[in-house]
Order: sequence, then structure tokens, then C-alpha cells
Amino acid sequence: MEPVFYVMAILGCSDGQMQCREVRTEPTRYQSAAQCQAAMVQVLPRHTDLMYPTVAAACQQRGQQMAKADTRARG
Repeated sequence: MEPVFYVMAILGCSDGQMQCREVRTEPTRYQSAAQCQAAMVQVLPRHTDLMYPTVAAACQQRGQQMAKADTRARG
């Protein structure tokens, strides 16, 4: 059984962050959402090469719990 962890998705956003899409995922795994959020300050500056007016980040949960939810969604 795979443990739950968090990854940081890098988002490219339009002006005002009204429309964002995931363009990259950081390879680092975090044990908690708080650790992931705390790392954003250091991670975001590495993604200034993206051609979007705004670059943002979001922490996403991955692991066993996500797989269970996906299985239930398929019925």
C-alpha cells in the first residue's frame, strides 16, 4: 500500500489568475500539505522560464487515498 504524500503542481495562469492550468509537477514529495506550502517560496522562482503572466503553485495529495477515490468514481 502506497503512503499518502503531497506534490507541488506548477500552474501557468492568465492575468488575475482567473484561468490556470498545470504545466509542471515538482519531483519532490512532501509528507504534509504544510511542508509543501512552506516550500513554495523556494520552488516558484525556479519556474520563471514559463511564458505565462502569472506562475503559481498548488499542493496536491497523491498516493493510496487518491487511488481509492479514483476506483470508486469508475464504479
